[in-house]
Amino acid sequence: MAHAKGAALSAPVFNSKIRSQNVTGKEKWLGYLIGPCGALLFNAVMATYLNVYYTDVLGLGSVWGGLFLVIFPVISKVIDAITNVIMGAIIDRTKTKQGKARPWLLLSAPLLTVTGVLLFVVPSGNEVLQIVWVMLSYNLYYSIAYTMYCMSHNLMVPLSTRNTTQRGVLAVFNNISTIMMSGILVALVFPMLIIPSLGTSKGLWILCMSILSCITLPLVFVEYYFTKERLSQETAHEPEKKIPFHLQLKAVFTDKFMLILLGYFLLYTISSQLKNMALPYYCNYVLGTYSDGITQTLVSVLGGIPMGIGIFAVWPLAKKFGKKNLTCIGFLIYAVGSAVCCIAPTNMPIVLVGQFIKNIGGLPCAYVFMALFADTLDHMEWKNGFRCDGLAMSVYSVIVTAAAGIVTGIFNGGISAAGYLAPETVTVMPELTDAIQKIITNSDGTFSVIFNQPESVTTAFILFFVGIEAVAGLVYALMLLPVSVEKTVGKKQLIIRMRQKALCEAEGKVWIEPEVRAVEEQKEQDREAEEAYRRELHERCEKKGLDYEAELAKHTAALEAKEQKQAEKERIAKEKAALKAAKLEKKRAEREAKLTPAEREKREKARLAREKKDEEKWQLEREKGEKSYEKMQAALTAWEARQQA
Repeated sequence: MAHAKGAALSAPVFNSKIRSQNVTGKEKWLGYLIGPCGALLFNAVMATYLNVYYTDVLGLGSVWGGLFLVIFPVISKVIDAITNVIMGAIIDRTKTKQGKARPWLLLSAPLLTVTGVLLFVVPSGNEVLQIVWVMLSYNLYYSIAYTMYCMSHNLMVPLSTRNTTQRGVLAVFNNISTIMMSGILVALVFPMLIIPSLGTSKGLWILCMSILSCITLPLVFVEYYFTKERLSQETAHEPEKKIPFHLQLKAVFTDKFMLILLGYFLLYTISSQLKNMALPYYCNYVLGTYSDGITQTLVSVLGGIPMGIGIFAVWPLAKKFGKKNLTCIGFLIYAVGSAVCCIAPTNMPIVLVGQFIKNIGGLPCAYVFMALFADTLDHMEWKNGFRCDGLAMSVYSVIVTAAAGIVTGIFNGGISAAGYLAPETVTVMPELTDAIQKIITNSDGTFSVIFNQPESVTTAFILFFVGIEAVAGLVYALMLLPVSVEKTVGKKQLIIRMRQKALCEAEGKVWIEPEVRAVEEQKEQDREAEEAYRRELHERCEKKGLDYEAELAKHTAALEAKEQKQAEKERIAKEKAALKAAKLEKKRAEREAKLTPAEREKREKARLAREKKDEEKWQLEREKGEKSYEKMQAALTAWEARQQA
């Protein structure tokens, strides 16, 4: 079955449109920015409004005395966690011409669309049928379709290239896509224009969400065709080497850097999802009125502006100060912003200022975390002798899914216990009383009655939206301090390449650098494609009575023009890079010239001392890493011997 799938994906129609061994503009803009927008938009809408649909439109908040929306998400996320682990193992065992993650990206496209629609077309009237439908559709979407997409999507950056600078740029573009969807469309456009027009009308919700779900399909195809797994090419010509699951588990759960990152990510996901889930409720009942189209938009705009500014600022700062250092500093600012909101959580100006400060602090974790995660995956490959991207990403995804279940249960349980009053849809206009906040006239002629919430409920909304994150920022900064993986990842990548070369030569093969081999393969593919095109052109000319030689000359001229244009673009890019390097060197020389001899000597001594200290740390880490590598390889050899016996 796996062989048939791999053979099917070898057809030219499935080939990536990205051919360069360096990250290209098309790859950044189409593969990592535009392509993911469809799935990320729909998922961001689900994260913020699916619970609102369940509580306010379907009225499921009262089912089983309020326990259904507490228990059901937790059970579903246990299932989701299991499918994440299975999906990680499947990805690690997938070996095709298109890579190991991209094939699943392709398959997820139609599944996301179909299951996304099923989430909302819940039958009316029969409560048991509603419960069964909600549980099935929820798990089809999250446990299967989105698990498949999310894991393969999140592996695109780690598998894209070993060039840490290019990988960092892709991580930024990838996160821009996430922030554009959640920080602009879902946070701004939805509360201002879309949600107020939907009210509590089930038909309008189904229509709106079905359209969003259908947008996912073509955009996931764009992501598939404009991404490339360069790391998978390094071992594409080697026989598949099976790594036992227990050794992969050991590799992941004995690495201190990976454990710290996963622990941090678990806590961060729980707190941020609680905030996101509480956002519409907080704006509806604490800061403004129900779906007023203004309050949530203002909170999102003032909070989201830093995310737009950060696109241009974060990565240069990360290169200068380090990804981890910048993230830790950011979380201290994050905590300050949340504390400002806590001072007066019902005061709009103060909350807006606090949200602005908090989101400035959240910029580094939003844009560079996946690049730091990718560095850790390379570190683990150096330490163990094999990659376990699928398992590591499955643990990452389990955290996301488990956190979502925990958060949904905590939130719904909390507001239910506090006495949350869900809106009611009626056919006759009721009399306005002190208990009613407002009455909304829906486009279908019904009326949505919105009640004022008890103080216990508004206190819960405040805690979930701003209270928790005031402390969380400090905790995150302390957790990430020991993560120093980025300092030595370049040296570890060189060792990985040396091992690959030694293994190749030990088998009596000629070592060819993966980048060189990829270029040669691409040339061969281009040659075959050109031969096929000429045959088709000849047949077409005979059928239509055209001059084959003249048509071929036009085609050849177009190809030459395209090659010249590409060569000119590469020449300009090299000149710009050289000019930038020269400017930086000139600035450095000018700064040096301003120093006195004594200052130069002091700075040089400090530099040498730092380098010596770093080298000593590296030698100690390398010694420990080599021992770990030898132990893991011995365990792998012993396992292989048992398998053969």
